[in-house]
Amino acid sequence: MDNIQLVEKLQTDKDKLFQEISKIIIGQKEIVEHLFISLLCRGHVLLEGVPGLAKTLLIKTLSDAMDLTFNRIQFTPDLMPSDITGTEIIEEEQGTGK
Repeated sequence: MDNIQLVEKLQTDKDKLFQEISKIIIGQKEIVEHLFISLLCRGHVLLEGVPGLAKTLLIKTLSDAMDLTFNRIQFTPDLMPSDITGTEIIEEEQGTGK
C-alpha cells in the first residue's frame, strides 16, 4: 500500500468510527475528533467536567466501536496510585537471605 492508499483507508476508517459514535453521542464532534487524534498519537486523555456530560459514555462508546476493553476508575480524595497499579512485596528467603 502506498501513502495515498493509507491516507484514504485512514479517512474511511475514521468516517466509519465517527458514524458509529454519532449513533450514541450527539453534538460532540470536536471532542470525538480530539480523542481520535490522541489515539493516532498514542497519547493520553483526561476528560474533565461536571457530572452528566457523558464522559464515561463517550469513552465506552469509543471502546465498543473499536473493539477495545474499557475499565473505569472512580477517583476519590483518598485514592493512591498503588490502589490502581498494585504493589510489589519483596520477601526474603529464610535459607539464602535473598
